[in-house]
Amino acid sequence: MKKIKFVVFTLWSVVIFAQFTDYDIVKEVKTHNKSVVVSAHPLASEAGVLVLRKGGNAFDAAIATQYALAVVYPQAGNIGGGGFLVAVKSNGEKIAIDFRETAPAKAHRDMYLDKKGVASTDLSQNGRLAVGIPGSVAGFYETLKYASLPMEVLIQPAIDLAEKGFAITEKEANLLNECQKDFAKHNKSSIVFVKEQPWKAGDILVQKDLAETLKRIQKFGKKGFYEGKTAQLIVEEMKRGNGIISLEDLKNYQVKNRKPLTFDYKGHQVVSMPLPSSGGILLAQMLKMSAYENLAQYQYASPEAVQIMVEAERRAYADRAEYMGDPDFIEDKTEMLLSDEYLEKRWTSFNMSKATPSAEVGKIVNPNQESTQTTHISILDKEGNAVSVTTTLNGYYGSKVVVSGAGFFLNNEMDDFSIKPGVPNLFGAVGGEANAIKAGKRMLSSMTPSILLKDNKPVMVVGTPGGTTIPTSIFQAIVNVVDFKLSPNLAINLPKFHHQWLPENIAVEKDFSKATIKSLEQKGYVFKERGSIGKTEIILKDENGNITAVADSRGDDAVAVE
Repeated sequence: MKKIKFVVFTLWSVVIFAQFTDYDIVKEVKTHNKSVVVSAHPLASEAGVLVLRKGGNAFDAAIATQYALAVVYPQAGNIGGGGFLVAVKSNGEKIAIDFRETAPAKAHRDMYLDKKGVASTDLSQNGRLAVGIPGSVAGFYETLKYASLPMEVLIQPAIDLAEKGFAITEKEANLLNECQKDFAKHNKSSIVFVKEQPWKAGDILVQKDLAETLKRIQKFGKKGFYEGKTAQLIVEEMKRGNGIISLEDLKNYQVKNRKPLTFDYKGHQVVSMPLPSSGGILLAQMLKMSAYENLAQYQYASPEAVQIMVEAERRAYADRAEYMGDPDFIEDKTEMLLSDEYLEKRWTSFNMSKATPSAEVGKIVNPNQESTQTTHISILDKEGNAVSVTTTLNGYYGSKVVVSGAGFFLNNEMDDFSIKPGVPNLFGAVGGEANAIKAGKRMLSSMTPSILLKDNKPVMVVGTPGGTTIPTSIFQAIVNVVDFKLSPNLAINLPKFHHQWLPENIAVEKDFSKATIKSLEQKGYVFKERGSIGKTEIILKDENGNITAVADSRGDDAVAVE
């Protein structure tokens, strides 16, 4: 376990104590029939456990953890972004909540093109014009339907953390320092994230404006964000630049309850997110196609396994670029894309002796990229409720714009649309007409919150940040556990790989098997080393009630147990 100094606020209706103390970032917990929370920050995980101890369930913990992440993990935790929640209740009911951001009423297909028709990715990725209508707060209130405690209680830990302050980690300090110029460029007034001296681990971050915003939500409910003072502050922030979100846009935002995407994989039922997240479809396609070659006969990172998985990834991502978008605006082709007839035909071009030419894999050139700065929470409570929720601002600190007087970052989610078919987005993904910009439309996502069931009981809760690398990370986590029989720790922490059809290379983390790379290069594959891929949070439960919860070693992610 890794220890760092934190200001810890253990609170309920009042602050019980507020002092520096050793705080453990717990990476793995093994327990029996207890509730566990895994998130991107130890204080957020602890906030979830606090409400569990107060009589809450997994849904209560999800809300409390999310609000706490908006305070202690500002790079991706948010109230100014959006996300998706997948859950399975103890009675077997499956839930999928879509609180993805939407395009403002004034948004239009060519809004990021200049007079010559050239796309400006700077406008879609930075500043006020990049902002989609936030969905997170509405999503948390939709989740409240399944919770046991009132919102006033669930939001209180976040309020106290914002108001009293907490010690930042080394990783957060480094990222804040990297973004100082961007913060200064895109904010008209002073913000708490900018200071004269470099940030360092242990510095106390106090966010008074954010605390007041959270108090308005606590007092007025959803209207405390989408109407009234906070909404006015958001619109005023839009007017400081070229933003287009209006009071009417905020007031009209609606959460969507979707039918969860479910499919079978080797004795498990997988429950994941449907469109407008591409994640569930991609995961299903990759698992189904790779099953044609029976991955269980190979080992983790063997040349054969990697080639099979890469070719499944390439075909799935080509389909993403061509067919996927907001199902309320396009024809939903999920049934066709997951049919055995279609997938078997897609797989006929697979050849173990060589890489399939990209032109044979898909038709669209230059898929759009998607940012990797997302955050995920996995929760399993002792009653058997499982919650998997992924939220995002898109890029690190989203648009880099903080709402003056409200204290939170706004997303840059508009970049997840195809700002011009064929022009890559922040994550290099290319998109087509299905994901073109339109007012009121939800942008395509890769978020893949997922739950695996066996005999109708949750046996795995899993998810990760990572933009377009999310589905491939979840794909690998499931295969590593189900096919390669790896422990959950190894399943998420061993070096990963990723292919998204275009660009034409296999991205690998440092220390990925050199022998496998050499073997596949001889078959025509191109490799490119990159930084970390995803930060997966996983919980496994066996038939005897034994639980293993693991937080990814790539970040400050932490497990907390009731």
